[in-house]
Amino acid sequence: MKLNHKEITNLGELKKAGYKTKKIKDELRANLIDKIKSDEITFPGVWGYENSVVPELERAILSRHNINLLGLRGQAKTRLARLMVNLLDEYIPIVAGSEINDDPLSPISRFAIETIKEHGDLTPIAWLHRSDRFYEKLATPDVTVADLIGDVDPIKAANLKLSYADDRVIHFGMIPRANRCIFVINELPDLQARIQVSLFNILQEGDIQIRGFKLRLPLDLQFVFTANPEDYTNRGSIVTPLKDRIGSQILTHYPEDIETARKITEQESKLDKRQTEVIYVPDLAKDLLEQISREARESEYVDAKSGISARMSITSFENLMSTAERRLLKNGQETTMIRLSDFMGVIPSIIGKIELVYEGEQEGSGSVAEILIEDAVKSLFLNYFPKIDKLERKDAEGPYDELISWFFDGEGFDLLDDATDEEYKEKLDSIIPLQQLVTKHQPNINKEDTYFLKELLLWGLVAHKKLSKQRYTVGYQIKDVYGSFIRGL
Repeated sequence: MKLNHKEITNLGELKKAGYKTKKIKDELRANLIDKIKSDEITFPGVWGYENSVVPELERAILSRHNINLLGLRGQAKTRLARLMVNLLDEYIPIVAGSEINDDPLSPISRFAIETIKEHGDLTPIAWLHRSDRFYEKLATPDVTVADLIGDVDPIKAANLKLSYADDRVIHFGMIPRANRCIFVINELPDLQARIQVSLFNILQEGDIQIRGFKLRLPLDLQFVFTANPEDYTNRGSIVTPLKDRIGSQILTHYPEDIETARKITEQESKLDKRQTEVIYVPDLAKDLLEQISREARESEYVDAKSGISARMSITSFENLMSTAERRLLKNGQETTMIRLSDFMGVIPSIIGKIELVYEGEQEGSGSVAEILIEDAVKSLFLNYFPKIDKLERKDAEGPYDELISWFFDGEGFDLLDDATDEEYKEKLDSIIPLQQLVTKHQPNINKEDTYFLKELLLWGLVAHKKLSKQRYTVGYQIKDVYGSFIRGL
């Protein structure tokens, strides 16, 4: 039943309007049923979970379960929890002045009970919007029972001249104050075991105990916990009795394909409007960016248990755009395009998002980042150009012979990071066999994407050891692997 919250101001009017008490889990369930029936998207803006996580989450809500979202970092666990707010009623009535959002028809605090006893149907009613019904707490080692549940407040006792035996001296913690709300505890394993124990009664019986008071508050909450897999670190774990009290544990995951990952990156990237207007980004560049994260998740140098957050692709895309923008500003140009060489600018975004195993530490984070970019180029290369066999028959002709010969006979190819677009295009156009290969194998490529594809071809040959690439402070050089050595003899 939808009530006019602007017209109902007291308990009598609320009763007259036919309001009935509804538990938060029933509220979520009822609104979810309506959305499913009307074929609405229940968790908008979350991509890649349509056939996996979202159905499980919907089943958990329909079952009125408290929920634990278990997954590696950067898998939208907190976002899912926050989106549950959209399944709440737009407004709910509370006893005005209540610290714990008392239901006017089912009060549980001493304040609300005495207020209704004193004022009856004239008890003032306030309305709580669903946006104010979300509480979130990051589990850290310094969290106490008093923070979550509450404690005796000596200052309140002194000001009101009350005995410590009077329950009015209690200062409620975050959980009682989140009564009739969604309460999220992030990184649950970080919560000390003794603090986790304090949640047992709340989850099972719905009540709390504070400093030995015989106080039973049948709280009404929807709990959502988030956690990394327990074997991720040695920080702690979820104690078994607490896990037993959580109705549904839902496993999250990373995007299963590049298209989904691109949607997430483009949605979450914080770009200046001017950047998107003056910088052209080839689709291939976006694919390459996402492929770097996929390579990192499979890399022998990176700790797979730590996960590769979606934030790596997001911040890398922001850095990629800023690399092109900086060049544009230095050259005084109006527009520019993303180049493959611009990917050197995303290395700072990569090295801060990966945890290395011993072999990776030996290589160094910067070198591992470059290896990941090279591996991504190598993976995408096969989508556009013929495969390069590791073992080739002697004197056998290959599709890249003419291009490799161009480098063998010449001095190589140099490109400065801050070269203008005209210089950049002129350099690539000077390699005739390069254009011939692109025309032959990708005749329908978008003209604006041609130059990025040319660079991909060169970098792909480097990744397959057909050419060599050397990085300088202000640019890079590609040349034949053996030509310069032979000419020097």
